[in-house]
Amino acid sequence: LQRMLSIAVEVDRSPTCSSYRIADEMFPFILNIPLRNQREALLNTMESQLLRCRLLELLFQHSCDVPPTSSMSLEKILYFLSHCSVLLHFEDETATWQRWDEMLQYLSLLMMSYRSVIWAFPLAEHLRSSLSDRMDLMVQKAKPRLQESDNITSLDIQLKMEDFISRMKEVLGQPFPPQIQEKLFLLQ
Repeated sequence: LQRMLSIAVEVDRSPTCSSYRIADEMFPFILNIPLRNQREALLNTMESQLLRCRLLELLFQHSCDVPPTSSMSLEKILYFLSHCSVLLHFEDETATWQRWDEMLQYLSLLMMSYRSVIWAFPLAEHLRSSLSDRMDLMVQKAKPRLQESDNITSLDIQLKMEDFISRMKEVLGQPFPPQIQEKLFLLQ
């Protein structure tokens, strides 16, 4: 399935458009996956970073009271950090801290996927371009163009993280479970 999804993203002249179409079709099914380990298995095994990025973007937009209308960027990830609520509520016996832990896991996964889509690895660069254009861009050693909303500062990150941590303190109290502390550190 993951290989077929990856190929489906790549066959279009615009991988971004095909990833949007596929993600829009898949998203209702992801919302109906009842167990965290099943959702994580699907997202962690996804071969297409572009598709995973879009699915996670939809998941976080779904959890925001006022979803952002901007395109995917580092600024949008910071928006999700400030405005998203705990994501899915299937498992009644799941402790609140575990729901926050899942959200942090998905935020980190979104960040890694977006980083891969934009500028991470030489073979993964230009994922938004078609396969034939991507080869030409790699031969020319052209760097992917960043959006203006990708220019964030360390201060932006620090302020959003402090705001997020204070929201978590209100809900979870102190001290955080070790899993939460580790994910907060990695995300920042």
